[in-house]
Amino acid sequence: MEDKKSDYELVYRTSALMKEVADLKLQIKQLTEQNEKSQSEIYRLENILACIPPDSLPKGINFNIGSNTLRFKMATVMYVDIRGFKSISSESHTSDFIDELDQIFIHFGEIASKYKLQIVKTIGDAYMCAGGIPQKNITNPIDVVLSAMEMKRYLKELRVTYEQSHRKFWELRIGIHTGPVIATAQGKKKITYDIKGETVNIASRMASAADVEKINVSVYTYELVKDYFLTEYNGITPVKYQGDLEMYYIRRLKPAYSQNRQVGEFPNEIFHIKYLLRQFTDLQELILDKLEKELPKYLHYHSFKHTIDVVNQAELIGYGEGVDDQDILLLKTAALFHDSGQIIGNENHEYYGTQIAREYLPKWGYTEEQIAKICALIMATKLPPNPQNLLEKIMCDADLDYLGRTDFIPVSNTLYEELIAQGKKISILEWNKNQVKFLTGHQYFTDTALRLRKVGKEYQIDRLKKLIKEDEAKLNS
Repeated sequence: MEDKKSDYELVYRTSALMKEVADLKLQIKQLTEQNEKSQSEIYRLENILACIPPDSLPKGINFNIGSNTLRFKMATVMYVDIRGFKSISSESHTSDFIDELDQIFIHFGEIASKYKLQIVKTIGDAYMCAGGIPQKNITNPIDVVLSAMEMKRYLKELRVTYEQSHRKFWELRIGIHTGPVIATAQGKKKITYDIKGETVNIASRMASAADVEKINVSVYTYELVKDYFLTEYNGITPVKYQGDLEMYYIRRLKPAYSQNRQVGEFPNEIFHIKYLLRQFTDLQELILDKLEKELPKYLHYHSFKHTIDVVNQAELIGYGEGVDDQDILLLKTAALFHDSGQIIGNENHEYYGTQIAREYLPKWGYTEEQIAKICALIMATKLPPNPQNLLEKIMCDADLDYLGRTDFIPVSNTLYEELIAQGKKISILEWNKNQVKFLTGHQYFTDTALRLRKVGKEYQIDRLKKLIKEDEAKLNS
């Protein structure tokens, strides 16, 4: 009886333990699901937070997520999945195997640096980098796709060497997605970045859904690069908490942008111009910020607002005159820098502007030939104007476009305020007389400016003459 009783107790204890194990497994499953949901919600909220400008956050509410944490509205993450560990390691020594993978990652790092991408991490046979961090830029989707094409080309060349020695080779899958991320800076001497958010998860998902040696991009990245690359629809894939997401394979550069129209691997000069025009938005933001901060406060006319105006008018008149994209780029860039020399001094500010342009533009991919032409356009704005070619004529007309516009009086008044702030003693009556003299002697050089502003300028001359008569009548009464 005692033996049976002991057996019953053992069975009962075993059953109780099994029930506890089952309960614990259920709790673990529930906690894991809750953790996944919480993590996804954190990513979702972080993505929303990344899209909110800091200056628009409600006062009194602290959304700071760490002093070493940066938020980016638009970054492009590339996730490279390099498979083949088991098959390659089975025929290689471990040290050789690791060295080979290290060499691939080192070369990938060189390519990433070439396109100004931030290397994020390497985990086993996975490699991740991102464009648009830590320096925000509008070209990062293009940069990442170009670097992915170069990485793919490198492994293709490496494959030939392996196959010649009858060795197995790595399988490469690349996934790319563009969206908001939160990046955390780590380290002091050498700063590295860790990024997180749904953008990272989706980039990884794009890699998983890619065929071997294919570059798979999400529909978000596709929309940003489709004008430059030939693509192939790759269906849809379910993404957790996102629903179905469309995917596209990047095949090659479009023929119009390729050095070799048949192959489409290397960008040509036309692509370079298109790229610089797109990048101009970032350059303009940088230089306008510099002008706003560093220009003397008494420059009411030669302010960053005048620079914006001249950039816009240079583009407008340029297209009106039928110039190509190359010349539009030169005109807009020259307009951006034409008054930057005022930071250094008023006298010879055009020359100083060329020096600032020569300092900045090489870092933004402009060639020496382009920079020389831009500097010549800046110097063409020096008064009195004496343009020698069509682009210089466009530049001069853009700089003084306001002379024939309806806002002439308020704009010219800012120039008057600027002169007074510099200690020039001149009455408003004298100023208006000088303006009439200047307007009468001024000429527009392009057909577009003549068509748009000649009548307006004549109207402003008549308007000023009436004001002069009124002021003189008041003085004589």
